Amino acid sequence: MTTATLDTLDRLAGLTEQDAAYSTRRLREKAALATQACETLLFSEALSASLTRTERYLLASEQARITGVAVLANYYREQALQADTATQATHAALFQVIAQPGSLSGDARLDAVLSFVRSLALHPATSDKSHLLSVTEHGLSVDDTVLLAQQIGFVAYQARLLVGLLALTAIGGQTEVVTTQQDSTPFVHPANLPAPGEPLRRHGFTSETLGWNAWLPVLDPATASDEQQRVLDISHPKARTMDFYLLLCRQPEVLLERSQAFNAIMYAPGGLARAEREIAAAAVSRINRCVFCLAVHAQRFEQLAKRNDVMAQLFDEPDTAGTNARERAIIQASIILTRAPNQFGVVHLHALREAGLSDLEILDAIHAAALFGWANRLMLNLGQEVYAT
Repeated sequence: MTTATLDTLDRLAGLTEQDAAYSTRRLREKAALATQACETLLFSEALSASLTRTERYLLASEQARITGVAVLANYYREQALQADTATQATHAALFQVIAQPGSLSGDARLDAVLSFVRSLALHPATSDKSHLLSVTEHGLSVDDTVLLAQQIGFVAYQARLLVGLLALTAIGGQTEVVTTQQDSTPFVHPANLPAPGEPLRRHGFTSETLGWNAWLPVLDPATASDEQQRVLDISHPKARTMDFYLLLCRQPEVLLERSQAFNAIMYAPGGLARAEREIAAAAVSRINRCVFCLAVHAQRFEQLAKRNDVMAQLFDEPDTAGTNARERAIIQASIILTRAPNQFGVVHLHALREAGLSDLEILDAIHAAALFGWANRLMLNLGQEVYAT
C-alpha cells in the first residue's frame, strides 16, 4: 500500500500498513471510510455560501488547538494555507487570529463564529442558544450555521479518535487478550433502583424518552428538495416529524455521511459488545451533561443488558462508575477522552487491556467515545431536550 492510499488519520497518526493499529483500523474499514468522507465533504469548496473553505480550515485549526491536539491543529492550518494561496489578503485577519491564540479579529461575523467554536471546543454545555443565534445574527445563513455546527462536532470527534490512534500505535499490537476473572455470582437487581423498563431519574438525568426542539428554523418536509426528501427517508423512520433531522437535513449530504459514520461505529458486528458501546456513549454524554443523549443511550443499554445499575452509577458519580473491571476501564477512558483528550495515552489503553479488551474492542470503545463528542455538541447547541407532558 502506498502513502497516497492512507487517509488523514492514518497519516497524522504515522500509521503504515505494517503497524498493528493500521491493521486493527482496517477491521473497521466502514468507519474509516465514513470518517474520511465526512472530512472531505465538510471542507469541500462548494458546500457553503457564507463560510469560505479557508475560514472553515482555520476554524478547525483553532478548535483543535484549544482541544490540545497540536498535530491536528497544524494539519488544518496547513490546509488553509494551501487553499488560500491566491487570496491571502482576504483572510488576513483570521490568519492573524489563529497566530495569536485567544485574540479576536475585529470583524463581527468572524468574531461571532470564533466565539461559537471556542465555546464548543471543550465545554459544550456552557454554550447556549445565545451563542448559536449570535452566529446567524452576524451574517451566517441557517444552512451554513448547521454546516458549522456539524464541522465543530466532527473536529471534536476527529481529534479524540486521533489521540486514541496515537496511543494505540504507541502501545503496539497484542495478539493475545488478557482475560480477567469475572464475578460468577448471579445478577440481582438492586432494590433501590426502578425495575428495568421503568424510568431511571437521578440528579437531573433520566432514561425516559425525551423530545428535542431546535433553536433554528427547520425544514418543511412538504417543500424539501428531492435530495433532502431522500436523506430524510434514509435517516430515521420518524425523521419527518423530528426537529433534529429536519434541521440537520438543511445540509443533507453531511447528515447522510454522519449517519454512515454513526452506524459503522455503533452497530458494526463483532468487537466490543453493543451494550458496552452504549456505556461509552452514556459516559461521554454524562460528562458533557447532554441530558438528551444520556437518556437515549441509558435506555438502549438497559434494553440490551436488561439492567440499569451502571447507568444509575453514571448518573450519580461518573468518576467511580462501573460494576466490573471492563465497565470501569471503558468509562474512565471515555471520561479522559472527553475532558482532556490531550492527556489520553498508553496508560489508559493498558487499563483497557488489563480489563480483557482486545485491540479491536479498544478501537470500538475509542470510536464510540469520540463519536459522542460529536453527537453531544449537536444536541446541546442546536436545540434543547423536551420532557413529555
